[in-house]
Amino acid sequence: MATESTADMKLQGKFALFNVLSKIAFVILFLLSMPFMLERINIIQTDIDLIEKRERILDIIEEHGVQPFMEAQENSFGSYNILKEEFISLEPADLDEYWNFIEVTIRILEDEAIDYRVLNYSFFVDGQMYLLEIGKSLSSIRQTEKNIRWMALALLLAFIAVTVVADISYIRLLLKPLNQLVLNKLVNIHDPGKYSPAPVQTTTEDFKKLDRSINQMMERIQTLFRKEREFTSNVSHELLTPVSILQSKLENLLNEKTLSEEGLVKIGESLKTLNRLKSIINSLLLIARIENEQYLKNEEVPVFELMKEVIGELKEQFEASEIELKVEHDREIVIQKANRALLFTMFLNIFGNTLKYTNTAGKVSVNAAKENGRNIIRVHNTGEGIDPKNLEEIFSRFKKFSSENIQGYGLGLPIAKTIAEFHGINLTAESLAGEGTSFILRI
Repeated sequence: MATESTADMKLQGKFALFNVLSKIAFVILFLLSMPFMLERINIIQTDIDLIEKRERILDIIEEHGVQPFMEAQENSFGSYNILKEEFISLEPADLDEYWNFIEVTIRILEDEAIDYRVLNYSFFVDGQMYLLEIGKSLSSIRQTEKNIRWMALALLLAFIAVTVVADISYIRLLLKPLNQLVLNKLVNIHDPGKYSPAPVQTTTEDFKKLDRSINQMMERIQTLFRKEREFTSNVSHELLTPVSILQSKLENLLNEKTLSEEGLVKIGESLKTLNRLKSIINSLLLIARIENEQYLKNEEVPVFELMKEVIGELKEQFEASEIELKVEHDREIVIQKANRALLFTMFLNIFGNTLKYTNTAGKVSVNAAKENGRNIIRVHNTGEGIDPKNLEEIFSRFKKFSSENIQGYGLGLPIAKTIAEFHGINLTAESLAGEGTSFILRI
């Protein structure tokens, strides 16, 4: 049986994967460029702070003059904070031109060399030129940059986490109508006759168009499916009458005393052929009537009790082939709203097929279990098994994949499958060549 490749993904998964990968690429790009960007931003902000402090100092000088600064020391003013991270210096200067620039320079403080980013600004007061220096240590600038880097990274990761969750939620909401279309109008439609064309609620025009297309396609399939059922039912019914008439006439001929022995043999062979044809027609009629729901489902059927009756009917055949049959179950399984006669036919066909293809002195086992709230019955036989390429067609009509010496028309399993679907039972098969075949009923 074909399986999906592990590389296959749902549309929602592909959207989410692209979303995550694009964000990861953005994070990598951001992390690579963040040191340079933060350094430039931090330097620009530091320069802005230095300029703002210069303006505040100049406002004080304009209001009070330079004398308050110079009173602290004889010819100059210098102030460093306790951690030596910032300083302000004001002193008379003999310069040939005005200074107004920012540079990185080293200051020696208490035998310690400290790198500062320093704003240099010269100005005249009362005919004297003064040089104002405002500096900030590069170590404090780098620490601020580091703090900003971690804060930016944390905010970035939080933003990405929130947007990924939001994007996935939105994609899930956006694709919900598509999932409903797939599940309700494609995957879960086992009988085209029960298809409902009710529109899926969506505001996406593409999904509306897809919904309309599926409805139109299913309408055509329903028409063809109905015609095929009617054709099978009508043809089978019409063929049954002349076959019955021919059978009756041939049976009457057998009573003729004037017939030679050779004539009797030929009539007997003809009756065998008619019986086979009649059996095929009755099988096709049974399938057609089940598909058209012409049978009532108003009984409660204990599965293993019914299975016991089926096995009893086939007991002599099991014994003749020396096949060991083992049935294991710890409780009864009851099918509600069922047709006992049809279920009997279903199990008869399953066990009959198992019996045909079990090797002499082989084994047939029946096991019951419960998985995901459903009852599972597995009927396994030892035998030649079925080639995997043929496994999906074993429920198709008139298909036979084993020994030509085994009699049958390829209708037993299709009948069993039709009855199972009529009762909401999932009938599947598993097989390995040389290891036998299992029929699994999920009730």
